[in-house]
Amino acid sequence: MTDTSGGVGSNETELIRVRYWAAAKAAAGVAQDELPVSGPVRLAELVRRVVDLHPGTTLGEVVRACSVLVDDRPVGSADPETLLVEPGSSVELLPPFAGG
Repeated sequence: MTDTSGGVGSNETELIRVRYWAAAKAAAGVAQDELPVSGPVRLAELVRRVVDLHPGTTLGEVVRACSVLVDDRPVGSADPETLLVEPGSSVELLPPFAGG
């Protein structure tokens, strides 16, 4: 198996849990994925990996509209190419919600 973590660090494999909500969950067909990593991973690479896990779905389009939380903290306008996600973290992909 090829390591596509995009991270830098030790050879020890740990996990990052990615949770999908609403339309993201429907597009992925699962509530969450756990991705093995050997160190911190750029958020952009992590998103590419989860989209690649679900080929032939609309997950890529849905994710582009999502708000992202890393360990319950909003990412906001942080650059996903430079934001590092640590092993053991949880990432939440939250599409826009409607209703009240």
